[in-house]
Amino acid sequence: MNEVTRREQSRAATESDIRRHARELLVREGQEAVTLRAIARELGITAPALYRYYASREELLSRLREDICGDLSAELTASMPAQAEDHLNKVLAVCRGFRWWALAHPREFALVFATPAAKAPRKRANGERRGENGTTRGQETPRRDELGSVFLKVAGPLMAEGVAESPPAHIPEELRDGLGDSRRDLVEAFANEGIEMPREALSAEAVYLLLRWWARLYGQVALEVFEQFPFDVSQAGRLFESMLVELARESGLTCSG
Repeated sequence: MNEVTRREQSRAATESDIRRHARELLVREGQEAVTLRAIARELGITAPALYRYYASREELLSRLREDICGDLSAELTASMPAQAEDHLNKVLAVCRGFRWWALAHPREFALVFATPAAKAPRKRANGERRGENGTTRGQETPRRDELGSVFLKVAGPLMAEGVAESPPAHIPEELRDGLGDSRRDLVEAFANEGIEMPREALSAEAVYLLLRWWARLYGQVALEVFEQFPFDVSQAGRLFESMLVELARESGLTCSG
């Protein structure tokens, strides 16, 4: 093993340790506790030394989001029944899996799905130093679309599979023009993820159904995670299942029995 390879492996191991400690802090104490100084203290190094790996706290949080999204995507994919099961049961399994994950990981859910995106990076002033990865120190790192990171790889196959099973949705005329923009964004997002989708799976009707499912799913889960229900949260599970039944019926999907 040459010296360059050893340095690369050492750097990768240190970056992994930094993110592991950051995630432990996040889970244990919340997002505000995740600071470069706190992580340096846990690792037994100086805070400035962390700038060799992450140019800012926001860059580190961005990498944490990617790690969390990767874990969530894997969990949701694994939650789907075998290929022999019907399409609706796969959709319901993913929805339930997302709720279970969110309730078990409220602070990770908050970081990924309830944190405003960072502003666009500012231009570097003359003489301003950059970190080793080329990012200006103190510069905010652009956020990746977490919805794309987590759900496109899961939703894509389900949308493609469900084309034959879902009858065309009735789209209110006042929404149809805006759905054209949403469809273009979704086509681009799938392409960026390297996912090939049949054209009929990304019709305006399919996009409309996807948006309805996501809005209802995220809305209920967020209310439950943040304990914002205006009534006894002990009934949230039943309400969630009732919502899934309503969405399936509105989408023209039925269980195979």
